[in-house]
Amino acid sequence: MPKNRNSFSSLALRRRGLASRAVHRVWAWVQETGAVTAQHPGRLRFRRIGTGTRLAFPQGTVFGEPWIELGDHCIIGEQVTLTAGLMPDLDLGSETVLTLGDGVVLGRGSHVIADTSVSIGSDTYCGPYVYITSTNHSYDDPHEPVGKQWPRMEPVEIGPGCWIGTGAVILPGARLGRNVVVAAGAVVRGEVPDHAVVAGAPARVVRSWDPEKGWQPPLRTPAPVPIPDGVTPEQLAAVALLLEDAADGA
Repeated sequence: MPKNRNSFSSLALRRRGLASRAVHRVWAWVQETGAVTAQHPGRLRFRRIGTGTRLAFPQGTVFGEPWIELGDHCIIGEQVTLTAGLMPDLDLGSETVLTLGDGVVLGRGSHVIADTSVSIGSDTYCGPYVYITSTNHSYDDPHEPVGKQWPRMEPVEIGPGCWIGTGAVILPGARLGRNVVVAAGAVVRGEVPDHAVVAGAPARVVRSWDPEKGWQPPLRTPAPVPIPDGVTPEQLAAVALLLEDAADGA
């Protein structure tokens, strides 16, 4: 290949690299600027948005904010839908319709649809694409299209400390206790007791905690090694950087 062609290819690669870095810098600025917080709510006017809570940009569909309360230090991922009421601009009365406790995490692409009361307890973590709804289609009339029949609504209550796996669906009327684990892809309805693991569609209890016997059936994995006493967050962050560098060099 002629020397000038090599020089041209090298210049094109450098320009492409510069353009790529510029695009990433601009997108990072857009994400930071477009995030919603208590200090920078943008167009969204929630009944309450707690200290340290952040809705990542881009947001999903959000309406009925005057009837939505978000606790402190919640993490709302990109493209998460939060709605109160069947449609925008309805008067839903004086009571809060959708409540997120402190420290709730909603993964990317999740939906929380609160046409009637939905509450998610503190420190509940949801993986991506979780669907929580207080409304379901009815199909009583066989002659009428399902989408035109009036839906059924039942309150949903999710206790504190739960983990809801990727793609799980929480249906109207569901009541989850404390520290419940919902397996990925599970479809949950009805009542789930404290400290239970549910899986399947429809979901059923596959493991539960007994105060005398422990987990039944017993766990098949060893308990995680706890972080040693005295380790600071800064030290953990430094270890994470070392692991990232090692992975990049592998």
